[in-house]
Amino acid sequence: MTSFARRIRLPVSNELGAARFHEALGAPTTAFRHLERAHVLGQASTREHVRVHVAMLAWALRRRHAGEALSQLWRIAAAALLTPWGAVPPGNTGGADVPGWKPLPIPADLQRLIDAARA
Repeated sequence: MTSFARRIRLPVSNELGAARFHEALGAPTTAFRHLERAHVLGQASTREHVRVHVAMLAWALRRRHAGEALSQLWRIAAAALLTPWGAVPPGNTGGADVPGWKPLPIPADLQRLIDAARA
């Protein structure tokens, strides 16, 4: 595991925990926003990138959201195969509503966490 992967793991885990918390409260949309934030944080680490897509797939299956689940299946494979080569669009939130290759602006709070993990 790279030093970036080790350093970004806790912030990703925090977002995944927030997603579980909000889903348990009956707020699936807020939960998915935390999954998207986890994706932005972890997408430069193969392990974290795949872990977040698996969490997104689990969310989609629990919500019986077939389109999201199918999208996550191919994204899990793409994350495993392409992340080691750096072939990820920065800021992409990882959900089915965003094209898989579209870069997006990174929120300032997440950029600070990414920068700290790279230092």
